Amino acid sequence: MHYVAGSTGIGKSWLACALAQKACRDGFSVMHKRTAELFREFAVAHVDGSIGRVLLKWSRVDVLVLDDFTMAPLKDSDRRDFLEICDDRYQRRSIILTSQLPVAHWHEQIGDPSVADAILDRLVHNAFRIELTGE
Repeated sequence: MHYVAGSTGIGKSWLACALAQKACRDGFSVMHKRTAELFREFAVAHVDGSIGRVLLKWSRVDVLVLDDFTMAPLKDSDRRDFLEICDDRYQRRSIILTSQLPVAHWHEQIGDPSVADAILDRLVHNAFRIELTGE
């Protein structure tokens, strides 16, 4: 797990994409999504009954890049789906997150304290942290 934090326009997404490109060149599969887009995809999958297939698709990707994590508070269904992703990937596959918020504020954006603790335990435990500053 990697996370890149910093203010708007500092290069978080660029850096995440550069790491993803390197992973591709090294033979790993990569999927890039804005986090809001991921949650919309999950919402549709719940409605049409394809959530199992969608989660399976995401679990097979070697490197998952999620851009703009914690831009808005997570809804209950988003929290549960994201925990599922984190559980599937924990110590087996990589996640690269970008966020404008420092990790100290993720707990409140995730919401439910028990689920937030579980998610953050899986994300932050062995993470490489990159905090960008500057203009």
